[in-house]
Amino acid sequence: MNPEEELFKAFSQFGGGAFTPKAPSSPMISPANLRESANQAMKAHNVQLIGNRDSEEMREALDIANLWLDAAISFPATSLAAQPAWDRRTWLDASLSGWKDFVEPLAEGMAGALAQVVGEMGIDTFLPIMRGFMGNLVANQLGQAVASLAAKVTGANDVAIPLFSMSESHLIPENVKAWGAGLDIPERDIRYFLALREAAATRLFTHAPWLHQYLRDAITAYGRGITIDVAAIQAQAESAISSGELDVENPESINRAISQGMFVPEQSDAQAAALEKVEMTLALIEGWLEHVVVLAARDRLPSVGALIETQRRARATHSPTQQLFAAMLGLEVSPRRMRECTHFWDEVYRLRGIDGRDHRWEDAALLPSSANLSNPEDFLKSTTVPDDLSELF
Repeated sequence: MNPEEELFKAFSQFGGGAFTPKAPSSPMISPANLRESANQAMKAHNVQLIGNRDSEEMREALDIANLWLDAAISFPATSLAAQPAWDRRTWLDASLSGWKDFVEPLAEGMAGALAQVVGEMGIDTFLPIMRGFMGNLVANQLGQAVASLAAKVTGANDVAIPLFSMSESHLIPENVKAWGAGLDIPERDIRYFLALREAAATRLFTHAPWLHQYLRDAITAYGRGITIDVAAIQAQAESAISSGELDVENPESINRAISQGMFVPEQSDAQAAALEKVEMTLALIEGWLEHVVVLAARDRLPSVGALIETQRRARATHSPTQQLFAAMLGLEVSPRRMRECTHFWDEVYRLRGIDGRDHRWEDAALLPSSANLSNPEDFLKSTTVPDDLSELF
């Protein structure tokens, strides 16, 4: 039996009988499996219940933040959530569906690519088996990753991607306090700063609902383009099996091998373009949030400079979104790219004001590529229809 056939046997038996092959029309990632994995991982993290004081402090911070943002953002405030304070588990439960929607296309792509490899061996029944295996594997990885994020994110929208079908502002008191621990800054200032980010993200995602599908389409394009180098996998499998690194009789060994990149798919030019689209969008969101928070707080929070620097360091070392996307996509949004995007929004504001800046979020076609960041003025001219159209005729 060659290495591919041994792997096929192991995949088909993955889970010791608990594994169930999925039909192509069924969900790739089982919501029940995802929730179970997340709940198991969440047991490693403390969850503090929300008290009356927590709710009052978070509500006050979000009220103040929205008041300040009225003069800095053209998008109107959304109605304040009935529960301004969430605990870690509430965020976990509420966000799982959004994470599943973003990550599922990757599992589909990998399952299809691996099924094609084995299909060339004449095993036509491999697709449902591979879909089931990859669905279980990704559900396990994603559940653990999101549980880890639940212990870090300071608000519902702290990850700076549109996870929720209805965007509302919520702060997580336990994580807000942990974020500000060790800073020589009043706790109230820290709450106001994080509330500004949360409320600004809520306004953006409410005003630009297309962002969710835009990001998902880019991730889907990446997943659809996944291909497998059969010769490379065979060489890797033979080497790993002979060294004992991979045990085809042990599903956990296969899980670990894939998680650690033993079977890394090739990346095409189209996939590189899809990743560039995701990276730019994430960086533009982060840059816009930093820009509007500084604009809203610069005359009100003396500590805003120190808080922004703390935020930048946190994003550079353990950004919640970066950690998950790095694991799932191999994508890392560089701190330099985020700084460039912040500067871009600073310049657009200087040249076009608040309305002109926020108008850019009307459609993806109005957002810059990485090549446009160095010259915002020329980019604005190239994407703006003049008021007087007579010169065009």
